[in-house]
Amino acid sequence: MNHYSSELLEHAVKQFSSLPGIGRKTATRLVLNMLRRGDDEVEEFADALLKAKREIIYCKHCHNISDTEVCPICSDPRRDQTTICVVENIQDVMAIEQTQQYQGLYHVLGGVVSPMEGIGPGDLEIDSLVERVVKAQEETDEENKLNEVILALSSTLEGDTTNFYISRKLKGTGVKISVIARGIQAGSEIEYADELTLGRAILDRKEL
Repeated sequence: MNHYSSELLEHAVKQFSSLPGIGRKTATRLVLNMLRRGDDEVEEFADALLKAKREIIYCKHCHNISDTEVCPICSDPRRDQTTICVVENIQDVMAIEQTQQYQGLYHVLGGVVSPMEGIGPGDLEIDSLVERVVKAQEETDEENKLNEVILALSSTLEGDTTNFYISRKLKGTGVKISVIARGIQAGSEIEYADELTLGRAILDRKEL
């Protein structure tokens, strides 16, 4: 591995290259770009990251990132309160929102069941999903009563395993359980699907 004449540059490159998808060459270009910027710009960049790290929280209902205790999606009265779309991570929420084909609520699991990686159901937000569904089913207002949970997990073995586990946990709640259509290629992840394919997969979902 090549080392630079400046240890400070080396350390900065090392930090940038620790990010997903950022190799050493790209990290070097990013750091050199930062060095060419004014102090105010670099400080604003650093402050934005620190502020995001320290102040961004997770919605108490859906576990999506938020600036407030309840995220804008959960608190929006215009959203369809009768459906909850279950996703693996926050990037999936962003991907589905970009399709503009879904107007309901979300529930972020924080991963999928993966015994090979030591991730079990207890490590995910599955129990909170069950509690949320049960509570929503007790809603007296029929217009806002939950009637469908959409499982929008990746078309992988781990995703299918998680789908099966959740469907078993929700069995008997009376809520309809559906999965997104297999327009998403088997083995692929939701966040990397194109908007058209992902939007169609949501619209063409099938009851589980």
